[in-house]
Amino acid sequence: MSLRDRQRAETRLLVQTHAIRLFTDVGYDATTVNDVAAAAGVSAMTVYRHFPTKEDLVLYDEYDPVTAAAVLEQPASSSLATRIGRGLESTAALGSSQEKAFLLARLRLMISVPALRARHLDSQYATADAIVAALCGPSPSPDEEFQVRATAMACLGAAHVALVRWAETDGEGDLAGLIREALTSVFGG
Repeated sequence: MSLRDRQRAETRLLVQTHAIRLFTDVGYDATTVNDVAAAAGVSAMTVYRHFPTKEDLVLYDEYDPVTAAAVLEQPASSSLATRIGRGLESTAALGSSQEKAFLLARLRLMISVPALRARHLDSQYATADAIVAALCGPSPSPDEEFQVRATAMACLGAAHVALVRWAETDGEGDLAGLIREALTSVFGG
């Protein structure tokens, strides 16, 4: 990663951290992008450069390529649902306790703010796109793309239920284990 890329990532994290804190302390609707910019010590234009919408301040993360890579690492001999599910579990197991606390704060906002709940579905579509691209390559047949996308969305739906449960229980328990339990409820053992 170049110095410029590292600086952009640091600025993005700084802005997002202040945004999550303000949204949690003051309220999502009561906090403006200008408030976030002031708290982070940057201009509103800098905030918009990194986060095109206010919702992106909560929803943005870099898990899609990590998830797609984790799915690809699973044995090709496994079923599609198993590969995707284990990739999701693997991604959930990553991260420090500080990163999990940040994820928990973001999830609480996604659950409690109607505008974020609606936009979260877009995030799931983006994750499904990353999984489809990883598993199907650049030119999948329509049938292959359909099968992978349907399975990915089913797995992501189950993972979402596990994430909500994890947030509702204040981050108690093993997130990867909850995802595994949700996937087992959907797909069986």
